[in-house]
Amino acid sequence: MPDRSSSSAPSRPAAPALRRRTVLTLAAAGASAGLGLPALAQARAVRIGVTLDHSSVEKANGTGLFLGSSACFAAINKAGGIHGAKVELQLADDQFKPDVAKANALAFAADPAVLAILHPLGTRQASEVSDAVPGLPVVGPNTGTVALRRKNTPNTFWVRANYDQEIDRLVAQAVTLGQTRIGLVHSNDPLGQSLLAGFNAALAKAKLEPAIIATTPNTISMEVEPAAKRIAEARPHVVIVGLAGTAPAFVKALRAAGGKSSAYGLSITAGSLSAMGDLAHGLGFSIVVPSPFATRHEIVRRYQADMLAAGQQTFSLPSLEGYVNARVLAEGLRRAGPGASRAQLMAALESIEGYELGGMKISFGRGNREGSQFVDVAVIGAGGRLLT
Repeated sequence: MPDRSSSSAPSRPAAPALRRRTVLTLAAAGASAGLGLPALAQARAVRIGVTLDHSSVEKANGTGLFLGSSACFAAINKAGGIHGAKVELQLADDQFKPDVAKANALAFAADPAVLAILHPLGTRQASEVSDAVPGLPVVGPNTGTVALRRKNTPNTFWVRANYDQEIDRLVAQAVTLGQTRIGLVHSNDPLGQSLLAGFNAALAKAKLEPAIIATTPNTISMEVEPAAKRIAEARPHVVIVGLAGTAPAFVKALRAAGGKSSAYGLSITAGSLSAMGDLAHGLGFSIVVPSPFATRHEIVRRYQADMLAAGQQTFSLPSLEGYVNARVLAEGLRRAGPGASRAQLMAALESIEGYELGGMKISFGRGNREGSQFVDVAVIGAGGRLLT
């Protein structure tokens, strides 16, 4: 099947903050029979907490992550669970608010049946979650902020590559195409500062100077017009869009201001592509998982089969990332053994080295908490096709 893009996963009813919903994962896919998980009677359950945005500016990314991880565990449960235990995901909507994400994490930690927290979404949200529950494993935070990874948070297992790696790849791509006047737009907050540092380092490596650097007030601010006008006036060959849910508004404002620069987004832009409509055509962006249509990869074939079995017809980068995160956590649970504690799960995750997912390789251990080095560049072609 040719690579192509798709709209973000269908929306679900908004869930109030702190409200929990247990996902009874009953669907399955035949492709998951090869996971090597024992098909034993399921007399007990393992609970995994999920705190992310399910109703606000990052709802598209949050919904995608959750659909992917839900499909993964649905298939695992149908195949017998993990050591005979069914895995239940409990979702708490944090509305992309760091304080709510922290409260959700503390509530999960108070439940002894919750063994881990899966893919919190956002830089400040992930930081609050990891710091609040040091004894609870946190797997696959959806942020590539390098500063967070340098903190002493041994409970946190990063699956995706970091933003420095993404920006370095985008700058290298631009230089290869002869685009040497490179600008950046970023939010004026911890996420944005991390992106700025990575941008400056990548340009220094390429022996270039920034063509223009513009900022928006913060991650969720829709006040993007001033930054768009500055970029349009500077006329860089390419602008790296260091924004997530607000990226569509920025690109629209850039084009409205007469800006004709090529736009390269980060992986966090992926969940917003459907909101860009025709403006997405020609947009390049970094991806930290393979294309969800690249069926040459085993991980993508399994993902597609399990999504379809779960009743999900739409494939997307966020849902594939959620699926990958779930597969990594499932491997940790398998290694931890039946009736594992949180500490045993943490040790099991540490033992993962060279874990081949079929298109991606995950390695933790020896103090390393950054599992994947996978970064590629994709472009939205005619008709919304995802080209890699």
